[in-house]
Amino acid sequence: MSGSVVVLSGGLDSTVCLALAVEQASPVTALTFDYRQRHWVELDHAAGVAGYYGVEHEVVRLELPRWTSALTDKNVDVPEAGASGDEIPPTYVPGRNLIFLSVAAGVAEVHGADAVYLGVNALDYSGYPDCRPEFIEAFTEAANLALKRGSEGHLIDVRTPLMELAKAEIVQLGLERGAPLHLTWSCYRGGTVPCGRCDSCALRAKGFAEAGVADPALS
Repeated sequence: MSGSVVVLSGGLDSTVCLALAVEQASPVTALTFDYRQRHWVELDHAAGVAGYYGVEHEVVRLELPRWTSALTDKNVDVPEAGASGDEIPPTYVPGRNLIFLSVAAGVAEVHGADAVYLGVNALDYSGYPDCRPEFIEAFTEAANLALKRGSEGHLIDVRTPLMELAKAEIVQLGLERGAPLHLTWSCYRGGTVPCGRCDSCALRAKGFAEAGVADPALS
């Protein structure tokens, strides 16, 4: 068994994760989720990133319940950056990473892959509970109990290489690894041009500013 599955949204963090996985755990399968998100344009960017690396790319379409999330319900406004304070913002999608990782672990078993990569971050992020290291640890234990390969002693390693990095460090790592940051998309509002005002846009801008480089996706 070898290789990895990378949860690829088409955003900055997941693209850097894919760059690392290509170096560390090939062959790679990139796994993208279409969950009827308002920023569906990220699906095109994910396809572009996967094509850049020439890796297998699978798109999983999920008919999730109509949860009250600003990312899946257009009746809920995407807030301006920082508007939610210390509260979990309305862009939180219930159980998203739990669902994504569950599917990714199953795909890893089918492909005989030993690792799953997820670009979660616990420093510069929006406060989602499913981005915390304790969640990743608990999920990894549960997945290895649930899977056939785990019961046979072939454990899946859930890797979150960006967990302890600031956004500027992620930008720098991506540049060092030659990741196609110009192909990535981060805006929660979708459209054809990033809004520059949502949390995701603000975090991205902060990362590039602190890294001292221009965002190649905006040039």
